[in-house]
Amino acid sequence: MGFIVRESKKVDVILFGEGTYPYIRGGVSSWIHQLINGMPDLTFGIVFLGSIASDYGDILYELPDNLIHLEVHYLFDDDKAVHKVAPKHTDSFEDIATLYDWFREGEGTMPEAIKNINFYTKEITHKHFLHSKQSWAFITEKYLENCPDLPFIDYFWTVKNIHKPIWILANIVEKMPECKILHSPSTGYAGFMGTLGSYHTGKPLILTEHGIYTRERKIDMLTADWINFKKPTLMQQPEEFNYIKKMWVNFFEQIGRFCYGRADPILSLFAGAKEIQVQFGADRAKTRVVPNGVDVDGLRKCYEEREDTVPHVITLIGRVVSIKDIKTFIRAVRITANQIEDIEAWVVGPLDEDIEYAEECRKMVETLNLQKNFFFKGFQNIKDILPKTGLLTLTSISEGMPLTILEGYAAGVPCVSTDVGSCKDLIYGGMGEEDEALGAAGEIVGIANPAALAESYIRFLSDEALWKQAQKSALDRVERYYRQDTFLETYREIYDKAME
Repeated sequence: MGFIVRESKKVDVILFGEGTYPYIRGGVSSWIHQLINGMPDLTFGIVFLGSIASDYGDILYELPDNLIHLEVHYLFDDDKAVHKVAPKHTDSFEDIATLYDWFREGEGTMPEAIKNINFYTKEITHKHFLHSKQSWAFITEKYLENCPDLPFIDYFWTVKNIHKPIWILANIVEKMPECKILHSPSTGYAGFMGTLGSYHTGKPLILTEHGIYTRERKIDMLTADWINFKKPTLMQQPEEFNYIKKMWVNFFEQIGRFCYGRADPILSLFAGAKEIQVQFGADRAKTRVVPNGVDVDGLRKCYEEREDTVPHVITLIGRVVSIKDIKTFIRAVRITANQIEDIEAWVVGPLDEDIEYAEECRKMVETLNLQKNFFFKGFQNIKDILPKTGLLTLTSISEGMPLTILEGYAAGVPCVSTDVGSCKDLIYGGMGEEDEALGAAGEIVGIANPAALAESYIRFLSDEALWKQAQKSALDRVERYYRQDTFLETYREIYDKAME
């Protein structure tokens, strides 16, 4: 299922957004919006990829004038059509077996034949792979060969769900507008489409990873409770885990390698992410760190509007979803409120992405008797929030380079964060000795440790001298290393080189 919001046959840059802009706020979406607005002389197109239509509402951004093409596609909407059995394609179906084994084994190089878009659109179509007798026989054979102790229905639908988006993406690529550059903010499905598009058109592919997609999906798969089949304990080998989960993990690892093999440059937001990219198969010679930047000058008013006293307000700007670990924040606030009675905790971000989790968080606030201290603010303009905030916090279990920390710095707000992504670099200085010499702009604590978070909250909000030193470090660091104009200049150089 897909539709066009804005249409053009030719653009300078095509961006691929997987579950991001313009239907989700914050994070990668903010970065895309910033990039497009910051280069008004270039024309952009966006291919948005979602899961199912019901997961997304209205467009949440005012679309820039130079965003002249926007198409929307959903990868997992139910296909209710009745399909006739497709004819055999004996000559090419061996390539399907090779593709399947490549995803399953997690090793080797993607078969050359399958880099050609004609393979998906003309040789072995979506219909042939999912609805032919030959496909049924192939899936059954692989089931008996690899995991006969699994329920067949689980294996069958896993194979279909893993591979179905590949054909959808190929058909999207075939109809995309002409462009000079393809740019993906992740590997995964967006990266696969960008890579296939680059092979198809011969145009350069730029990859910017905000978080390491492969690692994040691995966390998602290994902790997922919707994939719950396991052998009885006595039948398991010591190293064995859920086979279905392993199929998904290998799939995402392999599309990551596929994308790394084609993209140049391969960009990350901080040095630690660059090293992880290399571990997952990126060529170090193609990797480069380009940190995010924020509108320091535009946020200066937030700093100027601050009162002299330190507000007893701790703000978490982010989605109410499990990866942000809002529950740990709630527990930490309970401990903090025992020492600072007038403490307020604000969660500023959407509550509708995981409604069940958001409801669990609300109930936890009630259970811990925090109704007078803890508030879910929903989406807000951060320029209204930051002048009233004493500390920013992140309690996430995974991050890339959070723009919210940098925006807080520009408004004079220190941060207490878990040790994820680039947060340690942002708080203690990760750009070299001069950056470290600026001092700590807050504090880093371990993941899922409410006691450590509360200890930091209490210390900074009870010691004005410590807080002011952290504020000074924050202001100096963002001004020197994380300005938006520097970020845009760097990307303009990258685009100009690619367009040559």
